[in-house]
Amino acid sequence: MAATHSEEFKRDAVRIALTSGLTRRQVASDLGVGLSTLGKWIRSISDEAKVPDRDADLLSENERLRKENRILREEREVLKNRHGPSPPVRGINSLWYSRWSEGQLPAAYWWG
Repeated sequence: MAATHSEEFKRDAVRIALTSGLTRRQVASDLGVGLSTLGKWIRSISDEAKVPDRDADLLSENERLRKENRILREEREVLKNRHGPSPPVRGINSLWYSRWSEGQLPAAYWWG
């Protein structure tokens, strides 16, 4: 049996599909409705839910910022999932001096 949705749900779904910047397929999947069903709702309700022209530039700015935010989150996740910080690069002398200062005799002492 097909699910019946309220008019408010349909209007909200159309508004999300038109203003969120997501694809219609993503919106339909997120809301649990078929893609063709969402398309029918958009055709029947689009005149009511149409965004005024003065808000069009704000919506495009919002879409651009959402995309930039998504990219930055992905970059942060990549950096977060590294295998820890890289160890500092030290020369032989710094290793030798650090062991000497810890009270251990350097290997060169025994070989000499």
